[in-house]
Amino acid sequence: MGFAAGLIFVGVYCLLAMKNVIKLFIGIEVISKGVSLALLASGFVRKNTLLAQSLVITFIVVEVSLVATALAIIINIYKHTKSLDIRKLTKLKG
Repeated sequence: MGFAAGLIFVGVYCLLAMKNVIKLFIGIEVISKGVSLALLASGFVRKNTLLAQSLVITFIVVEVSLVATALAIIINIYKHTKSLDIRKLTKLKG
């Protein structure tokens, strides 16, 4: 459980410290891996690993759709601004 908390902490730090959209996305992915690890660890502790595994598989399926959508948005951001800096997204106001 400590390693899962460490992953979540590293992901939150990445979200707070980085300005690049790709690095922010990697931070979100690290947080999601920490959450899935925490789900598995809690299922192991409660002796209910089958339920934890099914929750993690469902979480992974939802995460894959999130990844595809986020990468499409990042590609469109780069096409419009020619940069991946989060501060340059103010130009997208319409």
